[in-house]
Amino acid sequence: MNRYAYVRVSTREQSIDRQLATLEPYDIADQNIYCDYCSGKNFERPAWQKLMRRLREGDLLIVKSIDRLGRNYNEILQQWQHITKTLHADIVVLDMELLDTRVKSGSLTGTLIADLVLQIFAYVAQTEREFIRARQSEGIAVARAKGKRLGRRPLETPPEFLYFFEQWRAGELSSRSAALQLGMSHTTFYRRCRQLLTKEG
Repeated sequence: MNRYAYVRVSTREQSIDRQLATLEPYDIADQNIYCDYCSGKNFERPAWQKLMRRLREGDLLIVKSIDRLGRNYNEILQQWQHITKTLHADIVVLDMELLDTRVKSGSLTGTLIADLVLQIFAYVAQTEREFIRARQSEGIAVARAKGKRLGRRPLETPPEFLYFFEQWRAGELSSRSAALQLGMSHTTFYRRCRQLLTKEG
């Protein structure tokens, strides 16, 4: 059995020392500690992908906390199932005793208990996301009912816009060059030009 550890922080400015300190009692070889410096929104991370290629049946993966694996519990569930059911490796989450898939004393295995705990987490996380969406929708509906304008305010058209518009229409200036000189995006400039042409048409 090989022991591996996974460490993650969102940016290189953040320290991994606290996570590494919790791993010291487990005597994990340095080359078996995988670290990502990126968001936990999904599992498209270089160190995680390398770790998955190395993990074998009977191996043990240790992480400090569940949020180091990721932020999306549905994706965590998928990865968890892959590791425990497909690869037949074990996982231990140090700050949550129930998230330990190794066989416990008695008739129940750690995998069964850990799976149940993770499914509850996934359900709670999904429910919370749905509550947030519902609250946002309700807030938008109330704001609209009160006549409030939502979204960003449209950018004001620069006073010299018509001069550049005429140059663009005459073919003397490209839309990109005109937009650059006006300090506008090319898309905004082109949209305003089309609006003027429609009014004139």
